[in-house]
Parts: sequence; C-alpha cells; structure tokens
Amino acid sequence: MASASKKSVLFVCLGNICRSPMAEALFAEMVANRGEKDQWKIDSAATSTYEIGSEPDSRTNKMLQTNNHSRSHHLARQITKDDYNKFHYIFGFDESNISNINRRKPAGCQAVIQLLGEFDPQNQRVIEDPYYGDMSEFQRVYNQCSRCLTAFMEKEFS
Repeated sequence: MASASKKSVLFVCLGNICRSPMAEALFAEMVANRGEKDQWKIDSAATSTYEIGSEPDSRTNKMLQTNNHSRSHHLARQITKDDYNKFHYIFGFDESNISNINRRKPAGCQAVIQLLGEFDPQNQRVIEDPYYGDMSEFQRVYNQCSRCLTAFMEKEFS
C-alpha cells in the first residue's frame, strides 16, 4: 500500500495529455501553496497507450498559463499495476476512465478509486474530455478541476 507518511493521488484519463496532467499541475500547485509539497506524491496517467511519451496537449498548457499556473512538463504514461499500491487515491474523469481503471485493478488494491467530479460543489460528476473541442472546452475542464480539487483539499485538510 501507499506510504503511510505521505498522501498520494493519481489522476487518470484516456490519453494523459488533457485532463489528468491539468489536474496534476493544479493540485501540485495547491499543495505547494499550503506548504505541504513534501507530504504528497502527485502524478497522472492514462488508461490507453495512445499518447505514451507525449507532452500535454498544447491547449492544456495554454489554459494553465492563461490562469497563472506553471505549465505541465509531464510525459504521458499508462497506469501500471504498481500504481494501485503506490497511491491512496486514483481519480478518473468519466465513467469510461473508472471502468478501465477498475478493469485493470489487481486483487488486494486498497486505493480509493472514484470520479474527481464527485467533489464538485456544482454536482457535475463527469469532466468531459476536451480533446476534440476548442479552448472553451479546456476552460470548462480547468474550472471543473479547480472546483473539485479545492473541495478535495478541504476534505483532506479539515
């Protein structure tokens, strides 16, 4: 199981180039701003192999920078069996992500697997993939991730 001394979260979407690296970058910055960076392991991954080794979609980084955040330097990777024991939380963004995460889950996995959107105070449980959309779709994802991550942090730090 994940280290008891360090909390850990893995964000998982289809390709690991849009939603999950955006959430990873936002959450890492939120944690750092609280002075808790050394107390968390934060990463992101894909359910597919489509984009392995790719940088985040340029629109993901543009949205982060537009909203005064550092760009993500993450390289896409696929979730591994080891991840299920390295992370306390594994967040997907839509039902397909959750289904694929659960399908790969090894026996004995103790990670909490759920939709990040379950934390959304506006009750928008699904964070749709913006890949085929325009910048407004990336802004929507950014807004949803910000709301959900803020609510998750409030739960974790309360």
